[in-house]
Amino acid sequence: MTEKNDIPRSCDTFVALPPATADGCIVFGKNSDRPSSEIQEVVYVPAQDHIEGSHVSCTYMQIDQIARTHAVILSKPSWMWGAEMGSNEHGVCVGNEAVWTKLNGPDDLVEKLLGMDLLRLLLVSLSVAKDGLEVIANLLTKYGQGGPCGEDPSSTKWSYHNSFLIADRTEAWVLETAGRFWAAEKVTEGVRNISNDLSIETKIDLMSPNLIDEAKSLGLYSDDDGPFNFAKVFSECYTSSTSLARSDRFSCGRRLMKDLSKGGTFGVKEMFQILRDEDSGICMSGSFTSTGSQVSLLTPPTSSSPCCHWFTATPNPKWSIYKPFIFCPGASVGDVTKSPQYGADDPVRKIPRFQTQVDRQHKLNKGHENLLKLLEKEDPSGKMVLKNIQELETKCLEDMDEILKNFDEKSCTKVSQIFDHMCNIELNFYSTISCHK
Repeated sequence: MTEKNDIPRSCDTFVALPPATADGCIVFGKNSDRPSSEIQEVVYVPAQDHIEGSHVSCTYMQIDQIARTHAVILSKPSWMWGAEMGSNEHGVCVGNEAVWTKLNGPDDLVEKLLGMDLLRLLLVSLSVAKDGLEVIANLLTKYGQGGPCGEDPSSTKWSYHNSFLIADRTEAWVLETAGRFWAAEKVTEGVRNISNDLSIETKIDLMSPNLIDEAKSLGLYSDDDGPFNFAKVFSECYTSSTSLARSDRFSCGRRLMKDLSKGGTFGVKEMFQILRDEDSGICMSGSFTSTGSQVSLLTPPTSSSPCCHWFTATPNPKWSIYKPFIFCPGASVGDVTKSPQYGADDPVRKIPRFQTQVDRQHKLNKGHENLLKLLEKEDPSGKMVLKNIQELETKCLEDMDEILKNFDEKSCTKVSQIFDHMCNIELNFYSTISCHK
């Protein structure tokens, strides 16, 4: 197994709740930081009923299928079944982070459920965030977490444990794991973020059965250590949440959220700003890149306005634009953000796995890649296309704000294909680059 210190630390997930936000809304956001060669796709999966006794094929293993799965929109590495982030029709959003604990070991590479599989399983089953704790607990007990977390040769030896930020239209939960153990913290107001460190300390609202006794039996905790601190007990490199030595991205993200929420009007644009922040490392580029990004506006259950979910579907949010999606009759994301399918010939499905690699680029990613090449050269045509798509995002934000404020049944026809529509406009801008090459 790759040494823990050799594994890139990446990904950040955020949530803002009243009184930091306006109109009783909750704002969720995440950057998915993955190997720069990896393609992230955005896909929509409608709600489905399933035959009793059926199974679902996750990335590495089959597990029992539930009777009904909710409609979901996912931003996911194209080679795996699971997702880095996403939302469902009930206004539940989930993002996960890799964490390294004292319980990491060679067994983590045994093919079980990836953290991203766990995330997708949460989204298809949850109507409210809190129920995610029971779902995770059952899955960890029955199947466990583990398996290679990348498909390219440099990352097939990566493995890690996972933390999750689960938000719905009224509250959020942070759930962090160490092997089969977990602790959860309820978030009902203000701002909260997670990164690649365990962040739940003594404020534990729920935990896995007999967690403290289990920690004692492993020699990780005794009563003489003081109040039980989940992060201190299980983290491989614990530093207090108040310490400047804490993960730079975690600390910077927390500071940015607090600064931008002081007026009580933290919203979608402010979350865009945080996820595009390069100085903090939250917006990542290089061998590891923010390969996808999501921001969701979760309206209160009493609101007549639906939740609105924004995805880039392309790398590096600083050079990408967010496109909106709303769950409604006839909703679709089209096919320009969906990667090619290779079926039984996919290297991830063949045993031994990952012996070869295939081209997983989707249409929007190819166009965006051409833009990035021109921007690297400081080509004027690239700068012009970037300006055009940024103006497109600004106009879309204004239009969606108006639509959401006055939403009714007729509005569904305006927004059911809005994500696909925006992607195709963006793709048309990229086509002008090809024409002038």
